[in-house]
Amino acid sequence: MLTRRDLKVMCTTLALTLGAMALAQEQTAPPSVMGSSIFDWTQLPVRKTEKGEVRKVLRAPTATLDELECHVTTLNPGTEAHPPHQHPDEELIIVKEGTVESLVNGELKQVGPGSVIFQAANQMHSIKNVGTTQATYHVIKWNSPGMLRKRLLEKKKEL
Repeated sequence: MLTRRDLKVMCTTLALTLGAMALAQEQTAPPSVMGSSIFDWTQLPVRKTEKGEVRKVLRAPTATLDELECHVTTLNPGTEAHPPHQHPDEELIIVKEGTVESLVNGELKQVGPGSVIFQAANQMHSIKNVGTTQATYHVIKWNSPGMLRKRLLEKKKEL
């Protein structure tokens, strides 16, 4: 059983740790701006998941964005990437192969290879493989200047 003293020590340690982590994040040098690059499909590391696989392509600031992120997801038949959710960044999804169902503007729509899905900021969205084979799609997300700092400040306020 924990005593009041044990709880005070734990809370103090947690507060000091979180404070040190926040300070370290603020003092970390920003990552360098990404220049023109090529990402060879055959060289992208593949991480297997219970739903399929993921290839992380890039995640870095650019000359005009705080962050540009791209990954490629492959979903097994009948699987959903995640439940419907929303976030402040916008994203573009380009279907490479298979058939997916996407929640856009409150409606579920099915699309196939070559289709492009735009998910606006702060709108509920989801994606599911509704085909009989694997579905692969590229996800491109970006954060305009100031968005990442704003989110970091909001998270600090929550603590």
